[in-house]
Amino acid sequence: MPILKPEADIWPLDLLEPIEPASSTTPQTWFALYTLARFEKKLMRQLLDENIPFFGPTIARRYRSPQGRLRTSLEPLFPNYVFMRGDNEQRYRAVCTGSVSRWMEVANPNELVEDLRQIRNLILTDAPLAPEVRLQPGQKVRVKSGVFKGFEGTILRRENEVRLLIGVRYMGRGASVALDDCQLEPV
Repeated sequence: MPILKPEADIWPLDLLEPIEPASSTTPQTWFALYTLARFEKKLMRQLLDENIPFFGPTIARRYRSPQGRLRTSLEPLFPNYVFMRGDNEQRYRAVCTGSVSRWMEVANPNELVEDLRQIRNLILTDAPLAPEVRLQPGQKVRVKSGVFKGFEGTILRRENEVRLLIGVRYMGRGASVALDDCQLEPV
């Protein structure tokens, strides 16, 4: 059980679902908001109060306290980043919260949403995830069995274990999960 209760890391819940362009007036502009140090959750609370769509994936991290107790905390998967969808007025309101250091418009929003959707689905499996700082070159694979069936990613090899890396190409970051070789097939 985490020390603090979980907070919303996505709003609305269907933010990453595909939208028919002809049937919606919803703005499709995505922004990567770079927050002040350790302000990710504060910014997400502020965006929720302002009804601005956002996603800032958080994962559970277990560690031992100095007294030896096992603790769990919810930490951002991408430190200092929160992604928001909206128009320039909403972006301006987000920047005015005082939690944003700088912002960038996402050049390829469809690619970003596809990657974030995979990250979200990976988080929802409740598997123990490890943040990955840099994507490394490797073979593209698809998981053919188990809980992660259908996920695609890049293989990382680390200390006699195979890890599937699901990355966000826009940032060069991602998350990985340990899998067996027999569960994977080349794409």
